[in-house]
Formats: sequence, C-alpha cells, structure tokens
Amino acid sequence: MKALLSFVVALVVGSGLIPARVSAQVGTLVIAHGGGPEWDAQVRTVAAQVNTGGPVEVSFLMGPGAKTAPFQSAAKKLVDAGAKEIVVVPVLVSSHSGHYDQIRYLAGLIDSIDETMMHHLHMGGIERAAVNVPIRVAAALDNAPEMAVVLAERARAAAAEPASQALFLIGHGSNSAEDHAAWMANLRPVADSVKSLTGFRSVLIGLVRDDAPAAVRAEAVRSAREMIQLQAAVTGRDVVVIPILISRGQVSEQKIPADLQGLPIRYAPVPLLPHPQIARWIEKRVRDVSVAATPARDVSGASGTGPGHSDH
Repeated sequence: MKALLSFVVALVVGSGLIPARVSAQVGTLVIAHGGGPEWDAQVRTVAAQVNTGGPVEVSFLMGPGAKTAPFQSAAKKLVDAGAKEIVVVPVLVSSHSGHYDQIRYLAGLIDSIDETMMHHLHMGGIERAAVNVPIRVAAALDNAPEMAVVLAERARAAAAEPASQALFLIGHGSNSAEDHAAWMANLRPVADSVKSLTGFRSVLIGLVRDDAPAAVRAEAVRSAREMIQLQAAVTGRDVVVIPILISRGQVSEQKIPADLQGLPIRYAPVPLLPHPQIARWIEKRVRDVSVAATPARDVSGASGTGPGHSDH
C-alpha cells in the first residue's frame, strides 16, 4: 500500500499538479479560519513549505492570529516585499461557506456579506487592504486530489486491515441545505479517491454541521452515527474514523469524540495540516490564479449563503 501511495504522489508530480515557480512579483496570502496558538502553528508550518518564487504571508479570520496578522497587514507586507499581484489562497475545506465570503469581501470581489460574518471581521479588526495591486482569490480545497492523498495517508496509518474494514470521513459542514449539498458534491469524489488509494471495504462521509441550529446539528450527528453503525454491522470490525478538518482543535478533540461516543470506532484525530501535499496544493492554486487575465476576479464561482460556516 505504501508503494501505491508513493506511485500516486509521483503521478501527481508528473501530471503537473505540483506547479512550477511563478513570478517573484506574485505574492501569496495564505488565509485560514484561525484558532489557538497550536491551531495557527499548523497553518504557518505549511505556509513555510510553500515555494512559489514570490513572497508568502499568513493571515487568520478569527482568534489571536487575526489580531496579530490581519488581512490588511499581510497584504501590505506582500506589496512591501515587491508583489505586483496578490493571490489569496483560503485554507478552508470548502468554498461554500461564510468564511469564504468574508475572504471574497476582503479582496473586494463582493460588496456585502452576512451581518454576522461582517461583525466577526469588525471584532477582529480585519479590513480590506489599502493596496494598489490586483487581489485574486483562489478556490478552497473543495475536491482537490491533494486532500484525498492526505486523507488516504491518515486513514491507512489508523487501519489494521483496510480490505476488511470501513472508513468514515467526518467533517464540519455548513448551515444551509444548498451549501451542504455543495460540500457533499465535492467530497464524494474525494472519498472515492481515498477508497481507491487505500482499499477500504467501504468509505462514507458525514458532516456534523457544527454551526447549524441545534436540531439540524443533532440530525446530522444522528445520520453519521447510523452510517457508522451500518458499516460496523457489515464488516464486523471497528470503523476507522478520520476528520476532514484543517487543524487540530475543539471540533476534532472534543466535539466529534462526544458525537460518536459508544460506537465501535477507531478514531484518529489527525487533521489535514501539516502535510507537504497541502503546500503543493497552495502552489498550484497560486499558479492557476495568477495567470488569469486582469481585472482581478474570483475564479471559483462559489458563494456561501449564511453565517457560521467554519472550516476548522
């Protein structure tokens, strides 16, 4: 199986998914949700591995990192370092979220956002950047093949015999039904790729919709529990559970274990970050977006619909 994963990584490299260096005048702004110091450190670790040929800065939307590295300050640092263009790469699981809308607003791509999301920006002292260079926004992870490679590696490390076991991928999710459908549309092919890479007997996905109203979240958790119970019944083995989360925090360490308490599972709370494949994904996003024609524009076509859509 290790040989298979090595082959896939080599295939990704050979296919051009790992991009060449772009112009030194293109600045990369890696932006994430933000959490505590440990959460933020994982993002900084990956950003330090990014090599686009131009300057790289990190910013956060919430938490202490938002105070010390707000969007406007990170953008100014990039321009001061010689950037003539800025590509913002959201290290989020999905482009269909309120946080993605915050980023699009900060980049000047949309004129307004949900009141709650705007309040969060104001509370964090985060503003649009007063810079005279184009700012472009890349898509979030969505259905990136690099994410599948990372999840496959995490899952394989937690499994004894994948061929006779089931895997359940569990994520944060969104509030609205429309955004939930978009999340799942992107994550289903990721799950298919993970299954091909690892050989698990079954691979399913569930989203706990952590910021949704209590009744919506409770139903999402109940659905996840039922799927895991079915997987365990079919295989007769504990189900391996891996989070689809950016970094380690309250959701991975406390909420998900509580949600799945009592089930026959082997839960490995290892997030997507840090991993070199995420750095390669950032480089690819920068290359893809930086060659887009001016004026600056959003290339994802995604739009969230409400508040509280976190990618923890």
